[in-house]
Amino acid sequence: MFSGFEAKTIQVEDTSIFVRVGGSGPPLLLLHGFPETHMMWRDIATALAPRFTVVAADLRGYGQSGCPASSTDHAPYSKRAMAGDMVQVMRALGFERFMIAGHDRGGRVAYRLALDHPGHVSNIAVLDVIPTAAAWDRADARLALGFWPWSLLAQPEPLPERLLAAAPAAIVDNAISQWGSAADAFPAEIRAAYIEALRDPDHVHAICEEYRAAAAIDRDHDALSQADSRRIACPLLALWSSEGGLENWYAGEGGPLAIWRQWADKVEGHPVKGGHFFPEENPDDTAAAISEFFAA
Repeated sequence: MFSGFEAKTIQVEDTSIFVRVGGSGPPLLLLHGFPETHMMWRDIATALAPRFTVVAADLRGYGQSGCPASSTDHAPYSKRAMAGDMVQVMRALGFERFMIAGHDRGGRVAYRLALDHPGHVSNIAVLDVIPTAAAWDRADARLALGFWPWSLLAQPEPLPERLLAAAPAAIVDNAISQWGSAADAFPAEIRAAYIEALRDPDHVHAICEEYRAAAAIDRDHDALSQADSRRIACPLLALWSSEGGLENWYAGEGGPLAIWRQWADKVEGHPVKGGHFFPEENPDDTAAAISEFFAA
């Protein structure tokens, strides 16, 4: 996995970020979701490396990245703070302007980065997400039952931390079985890596803080961006699961593309065969869509 990639730990303002870097060509940053780490990109990163310099990063609080202290407003785990990390990481690697693709939580960091730091982003791809505020505004029983971390992990500590720490294998297995469509897309070593990442109390707390931020300060940041008419100016590609909630939940208002067009000027996209974890279940089609978009 990640053959030809170099592992690096980069110090940013208040934490450290673990990355794998490989390939050649224009820079492309890849960001993961929950309960994954940068390892979710293992097949896609190597497929993209001949055309791009690929940087696969662990978000703060996840994987091998650091866990800075949080605060009562959860700001250290806001997508704004996480986006700031990635600007510093890419600068440290010599890239002031870059492309970015994010899945799940990483998609939320990606679009916040494009809003807060437009000069640094040339193109953006968001995988199986709509903006955080838009998702909360449309939240109903389907979201609450289908994606339980949104409400459960956002509860005050220590309950979510205790639940995650008590059964990390059950958390990962539930996500794979409930949100995915191909359990064999997760080899034993990948499943074990995701479980191991949930055994550390500091990382468990950080992940819960990130979900608390999504339920609070991230929504505030989104609302302010909308009130200020701040939009994503660069081209945006939205990909989503052909078998997941985004394919059906928002059909009455034009689907994910219509929602993203309320936030961005140049939007294109389509569903990809697979469940929520389609980048791991269907890496060939995902890599092809990403490569075509960014190469254009």
